[in-house]
Amino acid sequence: MAEEEVHYSSVIFKAKEQSRPEATKEEETVYTEVRVRNKTPEETTAGLLPDKEAEGRHRYYRKLACCFGILCVILLFGVIGVCVYFVLIHQSDVDKLNHLKANQSALQAENLNLTNLNFNLSSDYNTVKKERDNLTMRLENLTQTLTVSESKIKNLTGDKQELTMKNQNLTMKNQNLTNKNEELTKQNEELETKTNNLTDQIKTMEETWNKDNISRSQWSIDNYCPKENEARKCEPCQKGWSPFQSSCYVYNNAEPSNQKTWEEARRDCRGKISDLTAVADKTEKSHVSSISFPGSGINGYWIGLKAVEGKWRLTDGSELTNNTWVNQPANENQCVISVKDQGWKAVSCGDRNAWICEKKALSV
Repeated sequence: MAEEEVHYSSVIFKAKEQSRPEATKEEETVYTEVRVRNKTPEETTAGLLPDKEAEGRHRYYRKLACCFGILCVILLFGVIGVCVYFVLIHQSDVDKLNHLKANQSALQAENLNLTNLNFNLSSDYNTVKKERDNLTMRLENLTQTLTVSESKIKNLTGDKQELTMKNQNLTMKNQNLTNKNEELTKQNEELETKTNNLTDQIKTMEETWNKDNISRSQWSIDNYCPKENEARKCEPCQKGWSPFQSSCYVYNNAEPSNQKTWEEARRDCRGKISDLTAVADKTEKSHVSSISFPGSGINGYWIGLKAVEGKWRLTDGSELTNNTWVNQPANENQCVISVKDQGWKAVSCGDRNAWICEKKALSV
């Protein structure tokens, strides 16, 4: 088709010349056909156009044929380009396919290597997992051990603090004991000095006591065994004392101005180597009552009975066994007087009364 169009174009260009060579029959036929085909209905009916109009038409057709030829050339180059393009694309795809096949082989090899590596890693993972489990158990055991150790450390810390405090207290006590020891040493030295002084005093007192004993013995002999007509007659009680059972009694019926408190009366009795009478039984109580003579200004006689810590106690420290003898509670600062035919009465120890002394009788 393209060759025929080019052929027609050459025929058209040749038709422009006024003096053209003789055409062949074939060219004449083609020229006639072209002319006939290019005629409009008006030319067909009216006959041939003038030469100028025909020449314009020839130019137009030549341009059209030239454009069409150029377009065909462009299309041909385009088809060639497309073919070259597809050939290049195909070659590129082949290269890519070969490259992909090579990559696929490499990837398959790599996959195999990775599979083996994965198997090895799985084995290593299991081994590491077992080691991790063992380490976890060891860690738990160590944690428990650590907890127990921390608890023990805490307890030991508390014990240490307690021992430190005790040590400090013992140190303070030791220091105090050291100070006291120094004080005691000093006091011991002072006591040794006093002991030496007391030893000297005791020695002196022994000498005095021996002299006094001799004097007392002589006094006892003179009082208990007075001389009568160059002979001595001994009595159980000294002169002025009345005997009863194994004791000697003396009552002091002093006038009101000379009467004494309970403590003063007891000191007077002790000055006579005796004490306020301590009644032990009912018989002695009756005897004491019988010598508690009433008199002018005498309310009663002090006896050795006093309230001590809510109890009635005798001068020898014993407790009164029969509380019915005193019909009053043992209130502090109260002492007992004896009144003949009236029994015993509890009065204030600060009152002033007569008193009765008692001491052991001499056994002859």
